Parts: sequence; C-alpha cells; structure tokens
Amino acid sequence: MSASEPVAELDPRYSSPGAVPGPWAGARRLLSEAELYWLSTVRPDGRPHVTPLIGLWWEGALHFCTGAEERKARNLAGNDEVVLTTGSNSWSDGLDVVVEGRAERVTDDARLGRLAEAWEAKYGTDWHFDVADGAFAGAQGNRAEVFAVSPRTVFGFGKGDPFTQTRWRFV
Repeated sequence: MSASEPVAELDPRYSSPGAVPGPWAGARRLLSEAELYWLSTVRPDGRPHVTPLIGLWWEGALHFCTGAEERKARNLAGNDEVVLTTGSNSWSDGLDVVVEGRAERVTDDARLGRLAEAWEAKYGTDWHFDVADGAFAGAQGNRAEVFAVSPRTVFGFGKGDPFTQTRWRFV
C-alpha cells in the first residue's frame, strides 16, 4: 500500500445531492474494528465462493488466515484476486466497505509473530496462535496460512443522510 492517503472520488450517480466523498479515516476505522469480514474468492471452474471469517487490519493491509486444505485456500492457489467486505445490515445507517486486492501469503516468522499477538489482542485467547514454519500453529496441531490484502481499491457505501458511494484508489 502507498504510504500516502488514497485518492477519494465520489460517484454522484449513487450519492445524495450535495454529498462529498467519505473520509478514509472512517473506512480505516471500520476495517480495524470490524469483528467479521466476508471473503470472496473464485473457484477453479470460475464460480464464486464467499465465506465469513475473522481478520485484522494491520499496517495498511487486511489479514486473514485459513487452513491449507480449505476451499478458500485452494481457490487462492489458482487465483489470488479477492474481495473482502464488512459493514452493517442496515439500509439507512452505517458504512459498508469493499476491499479489492491480491491475497499475498505471509511467511516471515517475525511478522507472523506480531500478527499472532495482534490477533489475540483483538479476538481473545480463543484465537491464540504460535508461529512455526511460516504459518500460524494452533493448540491442536492445526496450521493456518496467513494472507495479507493490500487494497488496490476500496469502496465505501455510506447509508442514511447523506447516502454516499466513495472510491478510494491506492496509487
């Protein structure tokens, strides 16, 4: 991700009259504080696959983990382009955020250690991970591959008064 703030553009076709682009700070806060995200990947035959998961906004990227044999990991092996979403199920209140980018595997043990600490700080001891051989290691011997999605484009859908559709581009 670029070290600078993304370029914000309002789409007036889907925004209330007089609306202005939503602030990146609000979208970033939602990405940081959300408990649940929805990951969209593409199956080998081209069909979409969507699944809820927990994640972490850390150092400018959205991180998630998955077992190597899970459907999402198998999809990522063939196509690393993803969409992650989070927000609320309300029509007239809140913000929905859509992150588009490539899922890149994180294998550096030092970085994984910092991510494991951040995961546990956010989700509690039920989500404690050790790090071994470039992956998270769980208490039952389970392993999880960790991926980082640095956003290429993020869309924000502000709901209520005013309705806004903002696109943040990372250049």
